[in-house]
Amino acid sequence: MTSEPAAEHPVEFSAGVPRLLEAMRSIGTDLELRSTLDRICATAAELSGARCTAIGVVDEAGDGYSEFVTYGSSEDAGERVGVPIRVQGRVFGHLYLADRRDGSDFSSQDMHMVRVLATAAGMAIGNARLYEAARQRERWIDGSVAVTTALLSGNDGEAIDPLSVVAEQARRLAGADAGIVLLPAEGGGLEIVAVCADSPSDRLGVVFPASSPVVAALLAGESVFMDDAATEARASDLTASYGPLMLLPLESGGRVLGALATPRARGARHFTETERILGAQFASQAALALVMAQAQRDRERLAVLEDRDRIARDLHDVVIQRLFATGMLLEGGRTGEGAPEVRTGIGRAIDELDVTIQEIRTAIFALQQAPAEESSGLRTRVLREIKMAAVPLGFVPASRFVGAVDSSVSELTGKNLIAALREALSNAFRHAHASRIDVVVDATAELPDGTGAVRLSVADDGVGVPEGGRRSGLRNLGRRAEALGGSSRVEGGLGPAGGGTTVVWQAPLAPEPS
Repeated sequence: MTSEPAAEHPVEFSAGVPRLLEAMRSIGTDLELRSTLDRICATAAELSGARCTAIGVVDEAGDGYSEFVTYGSSEDAGERVGVPIRVQGRVFGHLYLADRRDGSDFSSQDMHMVRVLATAAGMAIGNARLYEAARQRERWIDGSVAVTTALLSGNDGEAIDPLSVVAEQARRLAGADAGIVLLPAEGGGLEIVAVCADSPSDRLGVVFPASSPVVAALLAGESVFMDDAATEARASDLTASYGPLMLLPLESGGRVLGALATPRARGARHFTETERILGAQFASQAALALVMAQAQRDRERLAVLEDRDRIARDLHDVVIQRLFATGMLLEGGRTGEGAPEVRTGIGRAIDELDVTIQEIRTAIFALQQAPAEESSGLRTRVLREIKMAAVPLGFVPASRFVGAVDSSVSELTGKNLIAALREALSNAFRHAHASRIDVVVDATAELPDGTGAVRLSVADDGVGVPEGGRRSGLRNLGRRAEALGGSSRVEGGLGPAGGGTTVVWQAPLAPEPS
């Protein structure tokens, strides 16, 4: 294109002035950039008589057009000219004219009106840019507020994933193809832990290696920007399908919590300087919101744990002690004189108290466990039972484990083994009057048919099994074992010459479903 007309036309400039003034007023009333550009092109075509007009807006870097709008169509014949759009000496873009409708060349009067229009267009584009920048900042601020509100409010009590909230908002605000949150991996590097995209992602769990210069920069609190990630040597295989990319550290209080990535598709427009600044500010606010949300969850969790601990103490120190005292009183009544039916009734009441005590102890165990401990291994649960039994016994039973107790014993067998241990320890306390108890859990045992089994042995140095004593408890042990395909028996204990009692309970490691 050329910048000057090739010929003059006998058109009075004053005749076009009213139209020019009206067009300038009309252009100045619109703050939307795209509609402003459309109106400038249409007005330029009307004033110059051009079949085709176009306007290009220079991007912030000054090395290309961020917007290019055309009006009409050209027959590829006739003159083409271009006029720069300037504001305070800075070129905002160019206004192009092509192919007068009457086939003639553009006159100096045409060009003069277009230059005046270009001046008005420059101011209108400048105002539209300021308006768009203000709206953009407002959107990012609103997005930061939305993240903070969602994380701290818990979405009206519903469980939410805070990292997914950050990924979703970042993708929306950046106009990206995806929002990705990364956290430090155990072995070093950064692991993708949350992805917001149109299609399900297979990137969850993938780790950016610690050797990557991008990871090193992010963990040092530096932002990384790429105009075409697919062609960048420092990009990884995970970003090979993307174009423009922002990688922002999630940093709060000088500590890098992770990183936020907002990639766009290949060929998409680059992130502007304003978007990069706003993105970095959003990442900082999101990191602060994550820290605040975690602190709030920790406070709530602590309050719940304190309340659970108080309830557990009340149950143990008050309720269970009263039940023990009542049971001891009833035990004395059963061994004294009285009608057989009375003694039978007292025996049944004692059994019911035993069951109640065990249920309360189970509740105490659950209350004293932190949420992360609720799925503890079998070894830990056995040790907890022993620790709880030490309170009424007055001493801590010895314990020993053989084999891969945690990994080889199924959940079903493990639950029944804990119940059997609880019953055996309760019997030892109530009947044996023992001063020593040994507990052994052996995950290398075998049943008579060769099936792998776990064997529980609870041996004491007490008075042995008295006539009529411990019968209901021993029956319960036997029923539990038989239901799983195992067995239960009573042998000699730890006392002199084999005195005392040893309860042996065993069941398959993984029983067949019934």
